[in-house]
Amino acid sequence: MRLHLLAAASALTLALAACASSGGLHPNGVPIDPASLKAAHHLGANDTAAWPDRDWWSALGDPQLDRLIREALADNPGLAVADARARAAQAAAGLADAARRPGVNAGAAVSGARIPTTVMPADAGGGHFNLASYAYGSFKWGLDLWGGKRAAWEAALGASRAAEVEARAARIELSTNVARAYAQLGYAFAQQDLAAGELKRARQSQQLTAQRVTAGIDNRIVLKQAEAEVATDEQAVALADRAVDAARSALSVLLGKGPDRGDEIARPRVLTPAELAVPADLPLELVGHRADLVAARWRVEAAGKDIKAARTEFLPNISIGAMAGVIRLGGGNPFTLPARFYQLGPSLSLPIFDGGRLRANLASKDASYDLAVAQYNQTLVGAVNEVADDVSATQSLARQLAAQQRAQASARQAWDLALQRYQAGVGSYLEALSVRQQLLAADRGVAALQAQQVDRSIQLIQALGGGYRPQSQAPRGGYRPQNQAPRGGYRPQNQAPRGGYPPQAGAP
Repeated sequence: MRLHLLAAASALTLALAACASSGGLHPNGVPIDPASLKAAHHLGANDTAAWPDRDWWSALGDPQLDRLIREALADNPGLAVADARARAAQAAAGLADAARRPGVNAGAAVSGARIPTTVMPADAGGGHFNLASYAYGSFKWGLDLWGGKRAAWEAALGASRAAEVEARAARIELSTNVARAYAQLGYAFAQQDLAAGELKRARQSQQLTAQRVTAGIDNRIVLKQAEAEVATDEQAVALADRAVDAARSALSVLLGKGPDRGDEIARPRVLTPAELAVPADLPLELVGHRADLVAARWRVEAAGKDIKAARTEFLPNISIGAMAGVIRLGGGNPFTLPARFYQLGPSLSLPIFDGGRLRANLASKDASYDLAVAQYNQTLVGAVNEVADDVSATQSLARQLAAQQRAQASARQAWDLALQRYQAGVGSYLEALSVRQQLLAADRGVAALQAQQVDRSIQLIQALGGGYRPQSQAPRGGYRPQNQAPRGGYRPQNQAPRGGYPPQAGAP
């Protein structure tokens, strides 16, 4: 007896020693601490900054833009892609949750067969056609001893939350694209006005020059120069008309409509650049205010849970199964006491040799975690620098516009004086033409800088989150990276997605 026990113990020891092992596998990614990204020097930040409102576009001062953004958010087909991905992620979370639950099945069937007497004696029914009827119910439940199924469910919920946030990010991107395209349409109309004004002045100068040539004051060379200027300005008008059509076409695409919809868009008002202040602790605040960063955080959390689920596959597991039913051969009522049967039994499973499948799966999860961390770090660094660049550009454009407006005022005064001198026969046409070109350049410079100022302010709104508000705001500085990842490494503070996902404190 002792020999049998010793053999059994030795066999169990060898089996456990030969079990698949996760030793040596671990992720390497470490999320960047937002507080380590210093940006206050470049931002001129303050503690009383107001983040963009949900309907930030109303501050630009054009009701038509408000209507266009609402129309785009309702009709743009591109949003359906993000929505479908969110629904698919929610369904995957439902499947992961179902895997944690016990399964109950039921069935019934009636079949007939003739069993030869070589298999069953004649007195037991052999050699005759017999009916067999049965009904059963079964129960099966795999116990989640190590929390692997729960971790897989939490990972799916995290991915679902990320997909939901990414769908909201797609809407923010669409609204900013509509606003930028609308601002571009306004700039195209301004260019059209400038081109039409220049053509009008060129034709007036041509008529005056023709009169001076007829009177013998100027020669035909000057007249040909004036005619060339008219032709050049006619080409500029055609180019400006095309720019208006292109801007309207771009808006039609964003609205999810045909090209005729763009023709219905009236000329935009002069938009007011948005004025935003940037908070002093911008990197920490961005983690909760930018949808892409929130989604990236959830994906890191989900990847960490995937690692925990993969690790539990190396451990033994127990499942419970039961079945009960009734069966009867031949006719009669099967629901009688002698016809009943039942089965009950737990089962134990332990991976011993799988050709490296479990280690490869865990290595894949580790790599996915490292990828999620790298993408989060890349998004965070890019977001902070994007805001800093937009703030710097906005400040620079304000200074450039002020200087350009002074140059425009001086060029307009010089043109008025040069035109008066030319009409009075004191100045030359070439002198007037040179001054007119300076005024044209100044007018175009002002229009371009005003358009850039509006566009950059919209980009700053997008960089600051575009009015994104999580369903539950994270505490100030809600991201708490730890020394090790993923063991306790990533703890998002926002509330979980629908389905009650609570980020756990346990290590993967």
